[in-house]
Amino acid sequence: MKGKRIVVTGATTGIGRITALELAKLGAELVIIARDGAKAEALLPELKAAGAPAAHAHLADLSLMSSVRAVAAEINAKYDRIDVLVNNAGAIFGPRIETAEGHERTFALNHLSYFLLTHLLLDRLKAAGKARIVNVSSDAHRPARVDFDNLELKTGYGGFKAYCLSKLMNLLFTYELARRLEGSGVTVNAAHPGPVASGFGSSSSGLMRFGIALVRPFFLTPAQGARTSIWLASSPAVEGVSGKYFAKRKEKQPSKRALDVETQKRLWAETERIVGLAG
Repeated sequence: MKGKRIVVTGATTGIGRITALELAKLGAELVIIARDGAKAEALLPELKAAGAPAAHAHLADLSLMSSVRAVAAEINAKYDRIDVLVNNAGAIFGPRIETAEGHERTFALNHLSYFLLTHLLLDRLKAAGKARIVNVSSDAHRPARVDFDNLELKTGYGGFKAYCLSKLMNLLFTYELARRLEGSGVTVNAAHPGPVASGFGSSSSGLMRFGIALVRPFFLTPAQGARTSIWLASSPAVEGVSGKYFAKRKEKQPSKRALDVETQKRLWAETERIVGLAG
């Protein structure tokens, strides 16, 4: 990965942190996007010590599309190309809360930010000649179903339900994007990290937080959970591979709903409209 520039979101904790550090060990230049400035600044010397020739931090609250736009503008102004984009930032929340922009925050952080940030950085990815996009999804997508009349779960909300739905949306986005990027030199794949004992669930509350605490001892370590993302970002084995879902560094079949082309296309159109890219 020497000579490669990699953007990682949510890089200060959990699998995002391990992903950034391991890619630094391979000699990549790291550009991290984080919400917490102190944590981001503390990580930079660690990345350089691990082997990154350079490491940079950009701050953003990725649940706000205005912040996504601002950080994308910073990155586009500073760098001439991006070799890899790892969309890793995500969370599970307890109660239904809307962001200042009026979106359910799981939907905003876990889906809208992937979609908008990728679009805004696409020219820099294409400028690399051959580039990769890695979307961190989850097998939690399997029970989810997209209801286009209730995308943000204004009715029937549940914290875990919203999380599962957002992970299905990550896959739907990955497949549609792969189709649209054919022939561009940019590939996109999705990763299932597995249940990871990181900061996951720390934003939840009540019974959900209690339940996550009970099963946490059986979770994977962040290092184990990050392996597939690191592999997709760096391995020659997936050079040119696009539009696939991987777990434990092997291709995995998602749910039938994730493979529904009409749902992929419709979600794309609806998301374009929501983030203001349509037309």
